[in-house]
Amino acid sequence: MKLQRFEGNPILSPHPDHPWEDLAVFNPGACYDPERKEVLLLYRAAESHEDYKCSFGLARATDGLHFERMSDQPALNPSAEGFDGATIQDPRIVKMGDWYYITYACRHYPFGQFWLPEVRKKYITPPCPPEFPRYLRVNASVTGLLMTQDFKKWIRAGWLTDPLLNDRDVILFPEKIDDKFFMMHRPLEWFGEQYGTEHACAWITSAQDLMGLAASPSKLLIKNQYPWEANKLGINTPPIKTEHGWFTLYHAVGPDKFYRLGALLLALEDPGTVLHRTPDWLLQPETDYELEGYYRGACFPCGTVVIDKTLFVYYGAADKYCAAATCNFEELLQHLLTCPP
Repeated sequence: MKLQRFEGNPILSPHPDHPWEDLAVFNPGACYDPERKEVLLLYRAAESHEDYKCSFGLARATDGLHFERMSDQPALNPSAEGFDGATIQDPRIVKMGDWYYITYACRHYPFGQFWLPEVRKKYITPPCPPEFPRYLRVNASVTGLLMTQDFKKWIRAGWLTDPLLNDRDVILFPEKIDDKFFMMHRPLEWFGEQYGTEHACAWITSAQDLMGLAASPSKLLIKNQYPWEANKLGINTPPIKTEHGWFTLYHAVGPDKFYRLGALLLALEDPGTVLHRTPDWLLQPETDYELEGYYRGACFPCGTVVIDKTLFVYYGAADKYCAAATCNFEELLQHLLTCPP
């Protein structure tokens, strides 16, 4: 079972006339409005300026494939000051009630032009005294929470993860389970004998309050299991509730440093329990737009939607483009049900 690429990929490319997105557009989150019959993409947009700041852009499509930008300005910029003052990136969108909750990775200091050989080793060394929190000193990622009802007015609710950890790939479940919020995440430093895994991998935690998730104990969800999962891995897309379990996609980095995608089904009442897991990848980098960019060999989705029994997967390609792939959702679920945990 494989995902099928849209023949019109990439669905979004850098825009040379928009300075805030003239370098790259990638890693889009997605949501579907059934009343408007419209898919919204909230995508990461990178500038070519020496700071390499990232913002969010917004695009829409009525067929899930042919997207138009909704403005020539960002939908949201990094804050003027604060923990997300340099970059906001990799949004994952869930809807609870009338509100959209968006987790996003962020940094306090700019990346710099890390893709250029002469500055590659400098961008993670911000000028910061040793007494400052670790995430400032090493320019690590924390994950923040945004709230909106219309993608125009935003609430920055704060960070969800421990600022002492380099923690991203953070995804909320779209509803409470047993009166608790659940969150999956991937702390980069949590590996070794004490963590029961050789590489950074996916964990799950829960709390009765969203802002209490960082202080709650986490449980190992999945770790490297198959040959194509040789290095770090993490969850990619917000869970979709099905009669068979919670469906989500995850990525793993292979021996060749390529990002490939697999799928999981998690127990409805206990999402820390993996019911089924694809032993083989569903999508791997193969095309020019997945190989030629700022990361050679990246397929990295942040959003999925289901429309008329078709699963639409929206992914960043080579850290430069937005692309789409599809499949029959029921066929994928039936395939997953044949797979071991």
